[in-house]
Amino acid sequence: MMAMTLTIVITTLLCILSTASCGRVIVGARTEISDVGTNKEVQELGKFAVKEYNYKQGLNNGGGGEGLKFVEVVEAEQQVVSGMKYYLNISAVDHNGVQRMFNSVVVVKPWLHQYKKVIHFGPSSTFHQHTTM
Repeated sequence: MMAMTLTIVITTLLCILSTASCGRVIVGARTEISDVGTNKEVQELGKFAVKEYNYKQGLNNGGGGEGLKFVEVVEAEQQVVSGMKYYLNISAVDHNGVQRMFNSVVVVKPWLHQYKKVIHFGPSSTFHQHTTM
């Protein structure tokens, strides 16, 4: 009788623990965003990152020349921090018409006035390029 009760208690606890751990986002863990191509928020963050990069380079603010032209975010991950941190792999075309890959990290804190901030933008370490027509 006692063995059966102990088995039921252990089984119940295991079920509760496995249910509680499934489907939760763990703070600090990076998770892949699977619907990148159709995810409007992620694509808008990619456009924002390219725009901010161009602005900081002075290319769209009277600095002369042309900046990068956003194509799409091709891969993305998110990380729960104080807000949400997005790791984006962005395809963009440079002033020579060459499509290049860039890595960007954008932090979103919706409760702040300036709630989006690009904290990194640079050429991808897995560099792919080809000329667009």
